[in-house]
Amino acid sequence: MINYIIWDIGPTLIEIGSIQIRAYSLFFALGFIVSYLIIKKYYKQEGVPVAELDSLTIWVVVGGLLGARLGHCIFYDWSYYSKNLLEILLPVSFHPEFEFIGYQGLASHGGAIGIIIALLIYYRKTTKKSFFWLIDRVAVPTGFAGALIRLGNLFNSEIYGHSTDLAWGFVFVRNGDTQASHPTQLYEAFFYIITSIILMRLYKTERFRNAKGFLLGVFLIMVFTARFFIEFLKENQVAFEDSMKINMGQILSIPAILTGIFLVIRALILSKEK
Repeated sequence: MINYIIWDIGPTLIEIGSIQIRAYSLFFALGFIVSYLIIKKYYKQEGVPVAELDSLTIWVVVGGLLGARLGHCIFYDWSYYSKNLLEILLPVSFHPEFEFIGYQGLASHGGAIGIIIALLIYYRKTTKKSFFWLIDRVAVPTGFAGALIRLGNLFNSEIYGHSTDLAWGFVFVRNGDTQASHPTQLYEAFFYIITSIILMRLYKTERFRNAKGFLLGVFLIMVFTARFFIEFLKENQVAFEDSMKINMGQILSIPAILTGIFLVIRALILSKEK
């Protein structure tokens, strides 16, 4: 009896001549579409012009991508990129020879920082609402987007875990694996979806919806606590993590969790005072 799952699905979903539609790109785009539709619903419910949402989407996409790229280069491979700065933003490699490689390497912690910075800029330029009003509503569907991106990682056969004998272990045969591994992409996707479902329920309660920073705080606590513990099951992404007791993903998750706890406590205290 086979007690594992053979994963032999490639990253390309559709290929017509030289045109390829890759799963990661499709899921990435779908994540932003789902988020857009949910936030659009909130804008309409609260009487905010939906026209403002179009520019918000652009800011979030650019900020998220740029932050994720810089996060990977700085947090995970700075020893290389510090000597090859052009490769941070250009989809090419100059070493050992010139080669078009696309954008390889995005870090979710960097993406989160990039989105927050983008929202700060957008908030100052556009919306009349408070910054926390804005970021709380953006936080609600972000778990869905994160889950879809992790499905893209699954199709790329990347960012998975240690070997396991559990029945739901995946054998990533395209990487030459013969032993089942934890499908940590699915573990993260599951917790991210649960996070957004809980946030959508909390949003319906007026006290939580209007407590500035509360929804963002819950998001940070749930997402990065899950990330912290799932990292124990993952293979290290870079060699320098082999000598560390906790890896870079866990180190970066700790301040996010602490920030989330602070925001939740602060929001609840301030909401009681009103």
